Amino acid sequence: MSDTTATPRTEFTARGVLLGILITLVFTAAQVYLGLKVGLTFATSIPAAVISMALLRAFKTATIQENNIVQTIASAAGTLSSVIFVLPGLLMIGWWSKVPFLTTFGACLVGGILGVMYTIPLRRALVTNSDLPYPEGVAAAEVLKVGTGSREGAAEGQYGLIAVVLGTIASALFSALAAAKVFAAEVAGYFKAGAGATGLGASASLALMGAGHLMGITVGIAMFAGLAIAWGILVPIMTTVHQIPGADAATHALTVWKTEVRFMGAGVIGAAAIWTLGKLVVPIWKGLVSAFEANKARKSGGTVARGEQDIPIGIVGIVSLVLLAPAGWFLAHFLTGGPIQHLAAPLVAIGVGYVLVAGLLAAAVCGYMAGLIGSSNSPVSGIAILTVLGASLMVGVVGRGLIGPDVAKALIAYALYVTTVVLAVAVVANDNLQDLKTGQLVDATPWKQQVALMIGVLAGAIVIPFVLELLNRSNGFAGAANLNTVAGAKPLDAPQATLISTLAKGVIGGDLNWTLLGYGALIGLGLVAVDQILRWASKDRFSLPPLGVGLAIYLPSAVTAPVVVGAVVGWIYEKIVAKDRQAEPAKRLGVLIASGFIVGESLFNVALAGLIVITNKPGPLEVPFAPSEHVGMIFSLIAAAVVVAVLYGWSRKSADKIADA
Repeated sequence: MSDTTATPRTEFTARGVLLGILITLVFTAAQVYLGLKVGLTFATSIPAAVISMALLRAFKTATIQENNIVQTIASAAGTLSSVIFVLPGLLMIGWWSKVPFLTTFGACLVGGILGVMYTIPLRRALVTNSDLPYPEGVAAAEVLKVGTGSREGAAEGQYGLIAVVLGTIASALFSALAAAKVFAAEVAGYFKAGAGATGLGASASLALMGAGHLMGITVGIAMFAGLAIAWGILVPIMTTVHQIPGADAATHALTVWKTEVRFMGAGVIGAAAIWTLGKLVVPIWKGLVSAFEANKARKSGGTVARGEQDIPIGIVGIVSLVLLAPAGWFLAHFLTGGPIQHLAAPLVAIGVGYVLVAGLLAAAVCGYMAGLIGSSNSPVSGIAILTVLGASLMVGVVGRGLIGPDVAKALIAYALYVTTVVLAVAVVANDNLQDLKTGQLVDATPWKQQVALMIGVLAGAIVIPFVLELLNRSNGFAGAANLNTVAGAKPLDAPQATLISTLAKGVIGGDLNWTLLGYGALIGLGLVAVDQILRWASKDRFSLPPLGVGLAIYLPSAVTAPVVVGAVVGWIYEKIVAKDRQAEPAKRLGVLIASGFIVGESLFNVALAGLIVITNKPGPLEVPFAPSEHVGMIFSLIAAAVVVAVLYGWSRKSADKIADA
């Protein structure tokens, strides 16, 4: 329904854009630093929404839609910085001695804006006409709603704000105690299984439990199935086959999972992603037809409802095609002066074509995965693995007739650079659809969000090269050729970049073991069959999303286990309150408690980032009197159970008070 007669409202403002850019600059720097130094990143959209509401509260004209624009711009920080999982590889293999600004900026900017363009035609298929849970998008919307509702004095808004605050405080304190080593950061147990070994780990994270509540029981069951396959079947089998003399159960199980089972998980994701893309063809086609119809109606003077106003599809197509020119230029510039410069024409043609096709496929898959489990937990490194394999295969074909270490290094470097551009497309698409879901829930204008995200991409692309080079000079990267020239602290491990560059070397060198990926693909096909049979037998009442299963095989159990627990606990809570007279308010307050868990850990990680930078210590909150790890595990489990029980109990009682208000 059109809103052309409605009163003009505050949404896209200069102050909102400026605030969003400032938050983006700070958060991008923090993300790059933390991602390479201590191996953690944090979702930026929710803390940005909280900061925005706090600062814009002073303006009477501030609205929920304006706060949404701020978080949309700032969310680019949490996504575009994921290119650090590839770019340090160029330093590690000795192709770069320092991080060049223009080359890095170009990959981030071109890839990021293409990520926005590619997801615009997907919005109707994956957001408007989809039942995907979008846990972080829903959480951000709920946070924005309760902030507005409490300001307007609504009873449920007041209680909703209290729910978010309680969840936030509990999660932040929980994270602080884990950082101080009072609580175990991970609850884990590993044991021998015959000649092999296995076990399970779970992060002491209320945020992941909250994400599980928002994802729902279907995704939770799928991830439980993935955990069972990975740690109940694959790890015991593979550890039995591949012994590690002298290793304890934990070392044995984790090493085999990292080096073998995880690659099977990537194969599962690949097969499930192809199936998912096949299922999306019709919805995406319908979305494109709808977009063209909206564009036609706009040109003929008709009205289009604000909630359906994307950037016009014609402009999307033109911008996408025009961007291929600078993409080609940056790819050619990367090859200038190198030993394979004479192959620039075929290599650039392949690179541009790969960015066009693989970028579009990666955008669709990442958008779907973000809707399924959230953008923070979406395994973009899995997409990076598949991307670098494809890029290396094509680059290797072009340079196969050439020999020499310099040629091999140049081909590997070019494959990594192409992968960086595609990864930028994927991660921004991963975030854009999550933001558009938030916008849908707060009645925002899609095209304004899409423009806002491009502004955030530009700001992030400017910051990333400087922070990367600063870390290169201060610490350096493990295995880098210029490491002996770096005077400073411990070299950064950058494990994702190490893995991606190793894969590129293996493909181009012809010695990569493809068997594990093949086994994973077969498992993925089996899961697709199980899902289809289950849907058919239950008439679509039940399903087992194969991507959800694959994610739990690929991701560490420390990440997925709390998600499964949160999904089950949330399902039990909703079953219990369903019998109450105020069931719906109780369910909404439960969602807000879960959202608060995500907010608290996100805000804490922002503060922790600042402390790490100031103190130059990876564990600035650690206390000397911390208990043993075993005792810390017990503390974590008891505290988590008590906090969840108390806060969900409060939500149930507060629902009755809302009715009586």
